[in-house]
Parts: sequence; structure tokens; C-alpha cells
Amino acid sequence: MRASILGGVLATALMVGCGPAMEQEEAQDLSTQESPLPDCSGSPDNLTMYFKDAAHSEQIGGRGCHCGWWNSWGKTSPYTVVLNEC
Repeated sequence: MRASILGGVLATALMVGCGPAMEQEEAQDLSTQESPLPDCSGSPDNLTMYFKDAAHSEQIGGRGCHCGWWNSWGKTSPYTVVLNEC
């Protein structure tokens, strides 16, 4: 009798499981998301230029606000020069 009760409880637990199946949300594809560029027209000009080496022989990128426009291009590096003029 005990075996049939335990068998019934086990069978019920296996049928129920851990609850109903949950629907999964689709992951957002952020690779195509476009965000507006920050407005830096009221900010002081600070353009950081990035160079390939310490001799500043080749500029490889730039980031920051320059003359009221947000600039961001290329790569960054530890070799920088900051422009504070328009």
C-alpha cells in the first residue's frame, strides 16, 4: 500500500514538474541600435586625439566635443593630445 502511494505521488510530481513552461523573451539585437549623439554645443571644447605611438607619428582616432560637434572615430590608445580650441 505504501509503495502504491509513493508511486502515485512520484508520478504526479513528474507530470507537474516545476510548473508551467515559461515563455522566453527574444534577446534584443543591440548591434543595430542607434542612439542620438550627445549635444555638446554648450560644453567646452575638449577633443582627445589618439596616436599610434609616443612620437605622435600617426593619428589613429579622436573623441570629444570639438567646435560644437561630437566627434568619435577610429581607435583609442594611451598616446593622446587634448585640443581645447575651436
